[in-house]
This record gives sequence, C-alpha cells and structure tokens, in this order.
Amino acid sequence: MTECLAPLRLRLIDRYILREFLWPFAGCVAGFSVILVSGLLFELTDLILVKRIAWQVVLRMLLYRLPGLVVVSLPVGALFGVLLALGRLVRDNELTVMRAAGIRFSRLSACLIIACILVSGVAYLLNEKIVPWTNHRYQTLVREAVLKDPVPAVQEQVFFRDADGNVFYVRKVDTAASRLTDVMIYQPAGRAFPRLITARQGVFTEHMWHLEDVVTREIGADGFVEREVRAETLDFPMTESPVAFFGSQRTTDEMNREELAEHIRLFQRSGIDVTPFLVDYHIKLALPFASLVLALTAAPLSLWGGRHGWVFGLGASVGLAFLYYTMVALFRSLGNNGALPPLAAAWLGNLLFTALGVALFVRADRAGRSLF
Repeated sequence: MTECLAPLRLRLIDRYILREFLWPFAGCVAGFSVILVSGLLFELTDLILVKRIAWQVVLRMLLYRLPGLVVVSLPVGALFGVLLALGRLVRDNELTVMRAAGIRFSRLSACLIIACILVSGVAYLLNEKIVPWTNHRYQTLVREAVLKDPVPAVQEQVFFRDADGNVFYVRKVDTAASRLTDVMIYQPAGRAFPRLITARQGVFTEHMWHLEDVVTREIGADGFVEREVRAETLDFPMTESPVAFFGSQRTTDEMNREELAEHIRLFQRSGIDVTPFLVDYHIKLALPFASLVLALTAAPLSLWGGRHGWVFGLGASVGLAFLYYTMVALFRSLGNNGALPPLAAAWLGNLLFTALGVALFVRADRAGRSLF
C-alpha cells in the first residue's frame, strides 16, 4: 500500500513546489519587464521632446518592443522562481523532511526543471514567431521618424530588399561622407543565372551607388560560380524610394532563423566573411535555453542560501544572470572575430552552466545520502 501511495505523494509534492515557483516567476517577469520598459520609455520620451515625434508613434514603438523585453525577462524570472521556491522549503525545513523521507534532491527539483524547459520553449517560439516581426516594426518606425534624410538611408550590417527582389547588405556606412564599405548585392530575378555583385567600397547618392573594386559572379543552379568578372568601377541605379528602404531593412534581430539562414546561403560564396551571421544564427537557438541552464545551476544553490529568503534569491538571480549574459557576450565576440567556431561560440555558455548545474546536483544528492 505504501509503495502504491508513493507516486501519488510525489505528484502532490510536485504541485506544491510548482505553486511555490509560479508566483515568484510571474512577479519577477512582470517586475523585470517593467524595469526594462522604464529604461526604454526614458529613451522614447526623448523622441517626443527633442525629435517632436507624436506620442502615438512613441506608444506604438513601446508596444512593439514589449515582446522582446519579455523574452529577456523570462530567464531571470525562472531563475528567481527556482531560488525562491526551493529556498522557502529550505527555510521552513520542509525540504529536509522530504529528503529524510528518501526523496532525492534531483527528484524534488525535477518539476521545476520541466517547468523551465517549457519556459525555454515559450521563449524560442516568441523569438521565432513574434519578436522578429515586432522588432522590425519598431526599427521601421525609428528609421522613418529619426533617420529619414534627403537620400535613401542606408544602415550598416542590415539586409534590405528592393521592389525588384534584389537583396543588399553593407558592412560599414559613413553617412557624413556618403561612403560604403564591403557591399553585397544579390540579383535573383530576370536572369538565366542569379548574379552576385560585391564591392570593397563606394559612394552613394539619391539614385545611384558608385561602386569600386567590383567583382560580379553568376551563380549556377548547383550554387557554384559559373562566371566571374572584375571591374574597377560600377554604377548601380537605385530607384527605390526612401520610405520603401526603411520598411525593407532588416538586422539579424529582425529575422528568424529561417530568414537568416536564407541570407547566409545567399552570401556564403561571395568571398565576404559571414561568420557573424552564423554566430547569430546559432545563438537564436541557444539563447532561449537560458531559463533551463540557469535553473539547473540555481536549484542546488538554493540549499546554501535558502535560509536568507528573498534577499538571497534576488541577489543570486542578478549575479547568475549577469554572469551568464556576460559569458554569452564574450563568446559571441570571440565567435565574431574567428577565435571560436560559430557553433561553439553560441553554445559554450550553455554547456558550461549545464556542467556546473549537473555537478552541483550530484553533490546535493550525495550530501543528502550522507545526512540520512
């Protein structure tokens, strides 16, 4: 009879622990999102006062940025929720009683890990289905309201497409001198073979790009170069209106993984390094797992700091989140500069935190067996 009731007791314990997790998680996500929105609102208010942008436009900007801010808040909320849920059980000695009953700490934490896997899944779906679109709408409003000038505004490290289907990318733009550096133009339509034009530099006017040190490649059906022609200069007409340029420009933050992969395939044979795009492509999959890897590390840490209540939870959440995102930024920079392969640069932070979390779980289970 006791053996039959054991699974039931565990399910009750799981629900009990999840209730302890959900309120701190939801509260932290809401609170951290408000903090991020407040910082953004301070910047957007400057647009009203200095740029004379209508408040309705600024409000739309704020709403478009909200999904991206929520995605950033989800890992912090998961981290805070795990620390407070298990910390409360430690503080009231409930966790000690559960472990004395023979339940391993890793089993007690399993429901929280599963919950954080679901949070990671939600973050991934938001990053793929919603955030790229809202980021694009936000950036389009910024470009239209702030960056509009007499000539088509060209931003560096941004993909954009014209009405003829041509895809453009410029690595560096000097707006004051109207100069372009490392230009790529992909012409897919109206030709027997797609054409890829690359130029080391050039200057732009309202309706023309004057390119220098140009290489024109015709791409065959198999994706390989069929023909290559070099020229000192090339004038490329730009008939697109400025407004259309604003709406078609996209950074990697404004694309999902499928769209970014398409642009990588377009330019990987161009002779220009696409490593930064490969790093961003892999990070778009790795970063949503932040909730899971942070929870793996946070759960065992609650055994040591749980008696200090929410103060420890808040401090540990901020510290671990700061450490994690610092590592992500560091490895991303190393990947962009070729010091790490793109796949390693994207996933190394997750792997290190996962290894640390597993080691702490093993230690916690061993400590529990030695106590009882």
